[in-house]
Amino acid sequence: MSTSISDYAIATIGSHTALQILKGARDEGFRTIAIITPEIRPVFESFPVADELIEIPSFADYFSIEEELVKKNAIVIPHGSFVSYVGVEEIATKMKAMYYGSRGILRWESDRSMERQWLQKAGLNLPRVFTKPEEIDCPVIVKFHGAKGGFGYFIAKSPAEFYERIKEFPGQNDYAIQEYIVGVPMYVHYFYSALTGELEIMSFDKRYESNADSIGRIAAKDQIESGIRTSYTITGNIPIVVRESMLPMFFKIGQDVINTSKLEGAPKGLFGPFCLEGIIDPNLNFRVFEISARIVAGTNPYIEGSPYTALRYKEPMSTGRRLAREIKQAIEAGRLEELLG
Repeated sequence: MSTSISDYAIATIGSHTALQILKGARDEGFRTIAIITPEIRPVFESFPVADELIEIPSFADYFSIEEELVKKNAIVIPHGSFVSYVGVEEIATKMKAMYYGSRGILRWESDRSMERQWLQKAGLNLPRVFTKPEEIDCPVIVKFHGAKGGFGYFIAKSPAEFYERIKEFPGQNDYAIQEYIVGVPMYVHYFYSALTGELEIMSFDKRYESNADSIGRIAAKDQIESGIRTSYTITGNIPIVVRESMLPMFFKIGQDVINTSKLEGAPKGLFGPFCLEGIIDPNLNFRVFEISARIVAGTNPYIEGSPYTALRYKEPMSTGRRLAREIKQAIEAGRLEELLG
């Protein structure tokens, strides 16, 4: 493999964190490629982060242009939309272009029972999970499978309420029933270097979730009378700086996840950007309910870096740029294969 970054390009589909990823790659000296659809073209014409635009009818048509990416020596960066549109199984079995990250980890992230096994093995504090609606004995949140940005999630307090609400989602049988934890939602953005073995905290965010975060502006009496159904569809991301005394806890749980990530089908383990998603309860315990084993949209407020990256780097360092720098260093050291899943 070449040790010059001029022989490579960084590519991703134009959604989720693509603007950040491509800007970071360009800042590190890479050629950049955005895979777009017709309706997204104006975004990438307005924000000139891509050296080349490759248009396809829909993101599900990714494989129609993959040979072109192979010829361009493109390294494809996954994010939530890429995983959702292209598919975990297709990424694992069909993808021929260079892929940054561990494909095997995606299976563990996308299967809720496998994900829970991993997080339990890491010793994390997890909410209870109910295997069937009849077990519900406290407020629960029902989550549908897939990277859909919280779409369709709902709260139930009893088996009867669950069965009433699930009627609104005919044919949706792939869901998880999870204990609802009252506290502050917190999303921790990490980067783990496969080259140096060092874990970094990049930033934190809170998600702004449709009417769940605005319903509090309505008086309780009016909420009840209006019959509004709470929605948890994510509409944006709010930056957070946590209490400094909590940072050792976040470093520890991130490292525990890394230490247990060499799982069946994923011999390289987890590396690069990832996110632990959870709730800080009133006792300052972090109850982790999910892991995203890739870059997350909560890093988008930090395209010019976060307070945490400002402490470590002498220039603006987004998660997208940190990822590109890792790839650049691997190419120049002749170690790129270590980063390809």
